[in-house]
Amino acid sequence: MQPLTDPFGRIHDYLRISVTDRCNLRCIYCMPAEGMQFQPQDEIMSYEEITAVVKSLAPLGLRKIRLTGGEPLVRKDLEKLVAMLAAIPGIDDIALTTNGLMLPAKAQLLKEAGLSRVNISLDSLRQERFSMITRGGDVHKVLQGIEAADAAGLHPIKLNVVLMKGINDDEIKDFISLTLNSPLNVRFIEYMPIGSASDSWRKSYLPLETVLEACNEAGWETEEAHVLAGNGPSQNRRVIGAQGTFGLIHPVSDHFCDNCNRLRLTADGHIKACLYWSDEYHVRPLTGDPEAMQALFRKALGNKPANHEMALALEQKAQSHTPTVRRMSQIGG
Repeated sequence: MQPLTDPFGRIHDYLRISVTDRCNLRCIYCMPAEGMQFQPQDEIMSYEEITAVVKSLAPLGLRKIRLTGGEPLVRKDLEKLVAMLAAIPGIDDIALTTNGLMLPAKAQLLKEAGLSRVNISLDSLRQERFSMITRGGDVHKVLQGIEAADAAGLHPIKLNVVLMKGINDDEIKDFISLTLNSPLNVRFIEYMPIGSASDSWRKSYLPLETVLEACNEAGWETEEAHVLAGNGPSQNRRVIGAQGTFGLIHPVSDHFCDNCNRLRLTADGHIKACLYWSDEYHVRPLTGDPEAMQALFRKALGNKPANHEMALALEQKAQSHTPTVRRMSQIGG
């Protein structure tokens, strides 16, 4: 069968699946403090429906899955879904993005079910600040989650740091220091205007040249580095002599749309071919019809734009499409 290809020749072999829009934290860039409207449970895709979607796409070259949320581990028995997906011929990489709070109880179960690796969100190493960013989280529990992932063999472990001006940019050196004696991959991510392109976002946005400037200030010489597994958009570097690496992901200032290979499936069963735009296609009515499912994904890809134009949002310029109003937690991290 022909692979999943968009009008620009980009082949899509990677599906990010949100299993819930709920979370046990309320990060300032992801959810409002109050008033968040969650999907009713009967509108959330079942594990069987999700598995049916992946089975339909595997013959078209789908190889990689990432489970996201919300916080995916608040979904009951997530390891059951991992096992169901791992049993599908052709699926050879299943990853998880999590805040890490529930990993001490879940890491080994997930590994045994077939999970390959984890990305753990961690935007501050300082408890008071972490609590502010997450609206009440405990950074020590996240650190315990990292230890649990390591003990379970969920490697490589990647830490996702959303860099925000005036909020956590003074911790860049602290995060890179984590890589000096540990094989972690710390990834600095530009703050994106998902569901909220307000002035508060623009004031917090920070280009990632700041990370390399911090390395120079610390007297660290760096070199290009390769990180096993994932093959994502991160530009990876290593402090010379360090065990681990750090990466720069700049979707706004230097987008990687030309090489985009990913699709998204929201928790309520909508295809998003592009994270930023509002275009969506509902898959739930088609989970019993693989050919119709494949046709719908091809239709979604047929309408995928060349790029997301987030940089125009930063500059407050007109855009060619309508940006999504969904929050990141509603799309999938």
